[in-house]
Amino acid sequence: MSAIVQRLFGGISRRALIGLALLGALLLIAPFVQPAWVPLMVLIFYFAYVGQAWNIMMGFAGQLSLGHSLYIGLGAYAAAALYMKAGIGPWAGIFLAIAAATLIGGIIGYLGFRFAITGVYFALLTIAFAEFFRILFDHIDWLGASAGFYLKVENRQENDLLNLRGSPTMFYYVMLSLVVLAFGLCRWLLTGRLGYYWLAIREDQEAAQATGINVFRYKMIAVLLSSGMTALGGVFIAFYYNNLYPEQIFSMGRSIELLLGPIIGGLGTLFGPILGSALLVVVGEVMTDLTAESNLAGLKQIFYGIVVLLIVLFLPGGVWPWLAKKLRLDREESER
Repeated sequence: MSAIVQRLFGGISRRALIGLALLGALLLIAPFVQPAWVPLMVLIFYFAYVGQAWNIMMGFAGQLSLGHSLYIGLGAYAAAALYMKAGIGPWAGIFLAIAAATLIGGIIGYLGFRFAITGVYFALLTIAFAEFFRILFDHIDWLGASAGFYLKVENRQENDLLNLRGSPTMFYYVMLSLVVLAFGLCRWLLTGRLGYYWLAIREDQEAAQATGINVFRYKMIAVLLSSGMTALGGVFIAFYYNNLYPEQIFSMGRSIELLLGPIIGGLGTLFGPILGSALLVVVGEVMTDLTAESNLAGLKQIFYGIVVLLIVLFLPGGVWPWLAKKLRLDREESER
C-alpha cells in the first residue's frame, strides 16, 4: 500500500498536495453551494476526462489522433443500444463499449504502426475511420439512423445509479469520479516504466527503438488505453443527454473540441486537460450566449482558433506549466 501511495504522490510538493486537497473538498461540496453550476461542471468533467484519455495517445506517446470522436460514438451507441434494445444496464454495457472501441482502435493502430503510417498521415487515417462510422451509423435504421437514437427518461428527480437515470447532480459525482480515476491512472502510468517508454517514443522514436524499446507494442498500448477510456466517457455522456445523432457524436468538430483542452492546458501534462477544459467550457458558454444574442454564427469557433493561436505563440507549453511555475509548485508537476 505504501508503495502505491509513494508512486502516486511521491515527488509532489506539499504546496501542491494541499492545493489538491482543497480543490477536492471544494468540488465535493460545490453542488450544495451553487446548484446552478452543476450542468456546466458536468460538461467540464466530461471534457477533462476524454481530454485526459486523448492525452495518453498524443501527449504521452506522441501519436496524433484527429478522429477520437469515433470512440465516443462507439461507446455511446454500444451501451445505449444494449439498454434500449436488450434491457441491459449501462454498467454491463460498459464492457461492450470498451471492447468495441479498443477493437477498432487496435485495428487503426495496427494498420498505422505496422505499415509505418506516421505523423499527419496517421491523423488522416483516424479521421477516415471516424467518417466511415459516421456514415455507417447514419444508415442503420435499427439505431435511428440520421433521425437519432433516444434513451427513455422516466424520472430525473429520483437517482438510479444502477441505470444512470437521475439528476444532473448524480452525473456530477459520476463524472468527477471518472476524472479522479483517470488522473490517478495517468499519474501511475507516467511514473512507471511504461511512462518513460512513451516519453522516449514521443521525443525520438528511432532512438527509442535503437535502445531496445518495442516501439510497436508500446504505441499499441497507448492506442488501446486511450480508445477504451474515451469510449467510457461516451457511455456516460449518452446517458446524460439521452439522445445520439451520428452527425454530432462522430463529427470532426467533436474530435477538435476533445483535443483543445489538453493543447491549451498543456499537452503531456496531468493537470493540463483539466485546466484547459475548464477554460474552454466556461468561455465557450459565454461565446454561445453572445452568439445567440448577436446572431453571429461561428463566433465560438473563431474564438477557439484565436485562443489556440495565442497559446502557440506565447505559451507553447500550455497554460498549466506556466501557472504551475507562477504558483511555485513542484518542478516535476510543472514539466508534466
